[in-house]
Amino acid sequence: MRAMQALIKASLQSILKSPSAIIFTIAFPLVFILVFGFLKNRTAMEISLGKVSTCDTNNAIYLALKQNPDIKWINVDSAGMKTGLERGKIAAAINIKVNPQGQKPKYSIEVIESMSDFVAAEQLIKIVTAIAESEDPEIKLRRSQILNLQSHIAEVKEHKRIDFILPGQLGFSLLASGVFGTAFIFFNLRQTLVLKRFFATPVKRQYIVLSEAIARLVFQILGSIIIICIGHFAFDFTLAHGIETVVYMVFCCLLALLVFMGFGFLVSSLAKSESTIPPFSNLVTLPQFLLAGTFFPIENFPKWLQPFCKIMPLSFLNDALRKISFDGANLIDVGSDILWLAVWGIVVYFAASKMFKWE
Repeated sequence: MRAMQALIKASLQSILKSPSAIIFTIAFPLVFILVFGFLKNRTAMEISLGKVSTCDTNNAIYLALKQNPDIKWINVDSAGMKTGLERGKIAAAINIKVNPQGQKPKYSIEVIESMSDFVAAEQLIKIVTAIAESEDPEIKLRRSQILNLQSHIAEVKEHKRIDFILPGQLGFSLLASGVFGTAFIFFNLRQTLVLKRFFATPVKRQYIVLSEAIARLVFQILGSIIIICIGHFAFDFTLAHGIETVVYMVFCCLLALLVFMGFGFLVSSLAKSESTIPPFSNLVTLPQFLLAGTFFPIENFPKWLQPFCKIMPLSFLNDALRKISFDGANLIDVGSDILWLAVWGIVVYFAASKMFKWE
């Protein structure tokens, strides 16, 4: 145990003296958080729109909206509508009613706006108004008698941009450190014959690996806590249950980092020279950075690609962190994500145990 404590201390000192470790763990994610934190919400190319269950779908206004190229219709039930409005996946919901002949106004249109995308909702109101006037010219002359268009904000919790970005940056940091950091450190220890010198001491092999793992876990978790605190206090990142939420997030980060380090062990074993580590590492990290919901929702990708995106280990971490931080989920609620991360860990460490080289 004394030997392992000495190794942990030495590993931590080595990590703290490494500029790349500081950059990937804290500085790089913070740059993204600062950039996205200062950005204001803006509308997308398409306005995502849902319809209330009581919406009349046989009138001219609704049929014209269905043909509008600027509107993307989202078909969900009432629960899905609430979640979509809450998370900004749906910019607004619409309810069109055509009153009986002779009753005024002729059209009653209700637009329920998402708190996360006011701009898109305002643009939608302009589109609805223009379509209504083109379909029924009388509206221009007697709008108050023909059309009653009302809008209000949905009574849901605001889902801010930072609530999506920060968990993705945590995952980004953990994956980069777990793969690149582990691969480089064990390759260098092997090449410089440091591992061979360890074998001349009473220290057992498992303690060498364990000490490096603990040192990296301690460093990364401290970095994760710093990122969460800056996000919360500087940009109002949502922590549904305060400290309890942070504890749950840290647990998921610990598990994910262990899995990502397994990829690092694999890369360090496959690499024949130090110059081959980055290409091998990028084969693991780059697809996950781009496709695992780090910067953009997985739903934005083509449907044929989404199943592949969702089975990536980083996708399970990002999903769990977002559910915990914003929805207030506990570890049982994200049990499926944790289970799949554990499955990835078993597979990766089984492969690493077969391929890992000490010399």
